[in-house]
Amino acid sequence: MKSMDPRPERCAVPARASWVLLLCFSVIATGAVGADAYPSRPIRFVTAAVGGGNDFAARIIAHGLTANLGQQVIVDNRGGSHIPQLTVAKGTPDGYTILVQNNTVWVAPLLEKVGYDHFTELVPITQTARAPNVLVVHPSLPVNSVKELIAAAKAAPGDINYASGVVGSSNYIAAEVFKAMAGVNLVRIGYKGTGPALNDVLSGQVKIIFATTTSSTPHIKSGRLKALAITSAQPSALMPGVPTVAASGVPGYAAEAIYGVWTPAKVAPAIQSLLHREIVKVLEAPQTRERFFSSGAEVVASTPQVFAAEIKAETTRLDKVFKSAGIRAN
Repeated sequence: MKSMDPRPERCAVPARASWVLLLCFSVIATGAVGADAYPSRPIRFVTAAVGGGNDFAARIIAHGLTANLGQQVIVDNRGGSHIPQLTVAKGTPDGYTILVQNNTVWVAPLLEKVGYDHFTELVPITQTARAPNVLVVHPSLPVNSVKELIAAAKAAPGDINYASGVVGSSNYIAAEVFKAMAGVNLVRIGYKGTGPALNDVLSGQVKIIFATTTSSTPHIKSGRLKALAITSAQPSALMPGVPTVAASGVPGYAAEAIYGVWTPAKVAPAIQSLLHREIVKVLEAPQTRERFFSSGAEVVASTPQVFAAEIKAETTRLDKVFKSAGIRAN
């Protein structure tokens, strides 16, 4: 007997189809709630060992982000040159494991095998700050400009030495890029840290170092060191009146410690956007800018796109310089 149900047959939904639709809506709703609830537990900032620029940046940002998000942000210090990057690149992409590091992220892979691919396994959230070095010389070296230094080095190849921290460190890269671009032969005297390296330049045992602005400024003011140029692409308020290396005879030269924040590549875009917005808010606070400046760095707070483009450009530029100069880790 034909059904008397007045509803059109095309509107009838099979029980199995109804169940599938209900499940889909449930999954979508659950995902939305999960995204809205982030963060629901402590966030971990993975960075280098205690002390130094990476640890400093991580702690300042963690403090501000804890207040902004209402969830604790913990600084997880990991020793070893590649361990912080590996920890995050191979970590769970849930937004709770975040990398706060400098340009070691993309410089290290140019020097040796590192076990991660920063282009495919990490996503840049923002560049946080930049910290240039200052090319300083001991007063016993009779040069007062970059051009005079280059002339002296070319006149006596291998006679002038420079001090640096470990291979791959900021002042090592600054010096090696200078050597390659200026076409000079300076002899490296290596140290385990930049502190002992600076001490030997102060004593006159070594003649040159690319030092941080904070460590060198007191000695420049006292006359124990002479500042020839700053390594940033543009003049810096960190060292007023000191010209750039690029404007002093080495066009195109730039070598800075560049700090940033990354997440694993597969972190949800909504979480990436939230992190960018809140971290930039912390960075743009006047007290944050002042703390970075006092430590020898200038806040940047870039967009992810701008930071990604700079990483790509810097990787290409440094790869060419390193290959032409035969620079590789020992």
